Amino acid sequence: MPTYDYVCDACGHAFELFQSMMDGVKKTCPECKKRKLRRLIGTGGAIVFKGSGFYQTDYRSESYKKAAAADKPTSTKSEKPKKESGSKPTTDNSKSSAD
Repeated sequence: MPTYDYVCDACGHAFELFQSMMDGVKKTCPECKKRKLRRLIGTGGAIVFKGSGFYQTDYRSESYKKAAAADKPTSTKSEKPKKESGSKPTTDNSKSSAD
């Protein structure tokens, strides 16, 4: 069940009301008893996470971002990637056996 925000235009009383979506909009203020109560438009049914974060990679600190930027290799446009030669390294497959 959602929580709705209400405010009274007559006395300014504001409060939250936990009610079913099937319930009608309340119209009478519980403080002054006048029929000037209105329901405020909320942010909807979105989930709001509060806290230090839920994933390790979310919302990294500035110090982490600076350290990560410093770790990146710097390259210039004039540098070309090195091509590997087509020759394969030779390996010595001979084994000496002492029988």
